[in-house]
Order: sequence, then structure tokens, then C-alpha cells
Amino acid sequence: MRLRHIEVFHAIMQVGTISGAAQVLHISQPAVTKVLQHAELQLGMPLFERVRGKLYPKPEAHRLFAETEKLHRDLQGIRRLAATLKSRAGETVRLVSTPTIAISVLPAALTAWRRDYAQTRCELATFHTSEIVNALRLGEADLALSLQDPRHPGIEAEPIAQGFLTVMAPSGTWSEAECRQPVTPHALTGELIGLADGDPLGELVVAACEDQDVHPVFHTVVQTYQIARSLVEAGAGTAVLDPFTAASAASAKVQCRLWAPQIPVQLYLLTASHAPLSHGARELANCIGAAARSLLDKGSHEHQRVDPA
Repeated sequence: MRLRHIEVFHAIMQVGTISGAAQVLHISQPAVTKVLQHAELQLGMPLFERVRGKLYPKPEAHRLFAETEKLHRDLQGIRRLAATLKSRAGETVRLVSTPTIAISVLPAALTAWRRDYAQTRCELATFHTSEIVNALRLGEADLALSLQDPRHPGIEAEPIAQGFLTVMAPSGTWSEAECRQPVTPHALTGELIGLADGDPLGELVVAACEDQDVHPVFHTVVQTYQIARSLVEAGAGTAVLDPFTAASAASAKVQCRLWAPQIPVQLYLLTASHAPLSHGARELANCIGAAARSLLDKGSHEHQRVDPA
């Protein structure tokens, strides 16, 4: 028996008539009769006795009905699941991000995404890039965000926003004219806040300085870009940071200038090569890219303002 045969047979057994089954299934009576006749033809035996236009189930029909009842319950469960998926209530998007992006970009991105995905569950965790790769490979995350391309054969890295390495100092450090010019290694002065050994951006800064025979001294070294930003906002020194952290700083407390030579910094969307994104996850990625680009645009305008003092 085909699934359509079983569906019609089950409806007839439940309501007892062809007309009732047609109403339950939202089809015509001739269609119900035709499907039932085809089912009996394939089975090679009648399932009902027809007496004066009424149907009376044969013993074989009762035995068959007991089995189709189990299938009917399963089909109802499938329909409920399909309805849930359609409404997005059952979908979970698992996102992992480096702390920098989680703090600077994701609040605005998730707010925008929630307008269309109010019922979709989102699980957000913060990892370092090496941990992100493992989470994606093991299927523990659907998508991830990092400022690094891990260059792993099992990971797809898609650039979704780009800025440039930025020098951030306490408000009032530079004149308006100076703010319009990039900062070279030779122009780094005052208390410098460094990034921990092994940090990719920190290594880029040190390498650029050494190329120009400049050897910066960092009396304060931090593990995260957020701590460096907070120290600059508090007036504790100057730091060279990624553009997303710099753009999210309080514009009244800091000034920002591009680093020279100019060094691009990409925001990468990371996914496992074998696992395509769901519609909800892809829309979240789109919102993240838009929020990141908007943040950079906003930051470039706000941090150009200079404290007249």
C-alpha cells in the first residue's frame, strides 16, 4: 500500500463513511472512492463490505487499521515538526565568536536579526580562533566569527567586512591636523599598551615597527583588545587595535588614527566545509556583515571629531 492509500483507508476507518473521509482529507468523494478501489486492487482483496451504500470493515481491515494507527501517529508528529520548522520555532543557530567581535559587532547584528527571527533560538559562545576551528569541525557550532583566516582545509573563511589597523589614544592627545594623518611607527609616543605575545595583530605591529628600525617598549601588556580599549578610554596610554574594537570605543574619550603603513583587517565568517548554513543562520551572517560595516562607517565619522582642548 502506498502512503496515500493508507491515509484514505485510515480516514474511512475513523469516520465510517466515504463522505466523512472526504471532509477529513479535504478532497472529493469520488477521489476517496478511487483511492480506496486502487488500494484494494493492489492488495488483491476487498477491505470493506458494501451493503446498501454503507461500508462495513472486514476482519482484515481491522488488523490493518491497528498497524496504520501507529503510522498515523508518526505522520502527525512529522506534520507538527514541519509546522514548527516553518515557523522557525524549532531552529537553533549556534554561533561562536572571538570576544572582540562578540562585544563590538554582535549586539547590533542580533538586534536586527531578531526582527525577522523572533522565535529562533540562538546560542552564542566566545572562543579563541583555535577553539573555534575545533567547534566547527566537531559540529558544535554552525557559524563563527574571527579576525583570522585559520587556513584549515575543513573550514570555509568568507570575508564579510574590512577595516584597517587603527591607533587609539586618549582624547586630546592629537591636534585636529594630526588626526587627519596616519600614525607611523616613528610617531608612536607616550605610554604604549601592547598585546600579548603570539597575538596576530600585535605581531603585525611589532613587525611593522622593526621594519622601520623602531623598537616599541610596552610597559602594559594585555590579553584582549577590549582591555586595551578600556585602558585607552581611561587615559592609561595608546594602543594599536583592530578597527572594530576602535570603532566601538567611546568617541568622547578617545581619538583614532589609521596606522601607516596601512594594514587591512578582515572580519571572517567561518563555517565547516561540509555543513551548509540554514536560512536563519545565513540571514544572521548577513546581519553581522551589515552591522560590522555600519560600525566601521560610524566609527570613522565619530572618531574624526577632536576635543578642542
